[in-house]
Amino acid sequence: MKKALICGVSGQDGAYLAKLLLDKGYEVHGSSRDAQAQPFANLERLGIRGRVHVLSIAAADFRSVLDAVTRIRPDEIYNLAGQSSVALSFDQPLQTLESIALGTINFLEAIRFSGLPVRYYNAGSSECFGETAGAAANEDTPMRPRSPYGTAKAAACWAVANYRDAYGLFGCSGMLFNHESPLRPRRFVTQKIASAVNRIAGGERTKLALGDLSIARDWGWAPEYVEAMWRMLQLDRPEDLVVATGETHTLQEFVECAFAVRGLDWRAWTTHDASLRRPSELRVGRADPSRARARLDWSARLRMKDVVRLMVEGAADDARR
Repeated sequence: MKKALICGVSGQDGAYLAKLLLDKGYEVHGSSRDAQAQPFANLERLGIRGRVHVLSIAAADFRSVLDAVTRIRPDEIYNLAGQSSVALSFDQPLQTLESIALGTINFLEAIRFSGLPVRYYNAGSSECFGETAGAAANEDTPMRPRSPYGTAKAAACWAVANYRDAYGLFGCSGMLFNHESPLRPRRFVTQKIASAVNRIAGGERTKLALGDLSIARDWGWAPEYVEAMWRMLQLDRPEDLVVATGETHTLQEFVECAFAVRGLDWRAWTTHDASLRRPSELRVGRADPSRARARLDWSARLRMKDVVRLMVEGAADDARR
């Protein structure tokens, strides 16, 4: 039985990945910063809380990371932890950098120091690339991040590449573009939209305040993307790969589709709020996932309209709980 350690198991990706690995017969260990205080609501929602061995790891504390790695001796480590909001990273740049970049280096050092044959997955991001002048980003696209979050993710990706080259570690970064699900926290705009649509459909008269609707992203379905993470660690040789649908849509299209699920006209129920704009914004996120398709035999099945419908339906289920 293989053992996996998922750092950040309480989040959206961590919970779906834990379920996937359990279904594949893994012994799964999952961490959060304070496991005793963490309710692990996402694991409860997926019905797997009792099957995951939870522990506390402070990723920015090397001793905490090293102790966990040497004690568990995992075959695979998936580091999905760290501050996950682009918007919040402008308010908390130092905490964002420490939780992502320093946490990554601590895991890499722990693997190197222990000498264990661990395969390591690093959660990269489309935010690493920044603006690409309309071109679809691939594995050879230069990194020009436009947020503290993107900067921290880029630093983590370069650290993984350096340890791979310098020490022969099996480490890779998944450059995942936007991927959503009902497990998304409420602070994310996609979940904010899905929840508001259901409230309005239920009779609430408050309009949904949104920022720039012209921004464009490649939106996929999170449960599919964790499959790509796992497949990356099954490769004979590690490499960094872009994971996305290959289709880009504006936020306005996302909003329009969400309201349409409930038979509503989005224009009647939304308002613009300039304060929601970020200091610097990634205008268009466009991806070329062809290498992941070739290397992993993986491609996204669900597209933006499917994702929107599932999120609105999921938010309705949450409201009924």
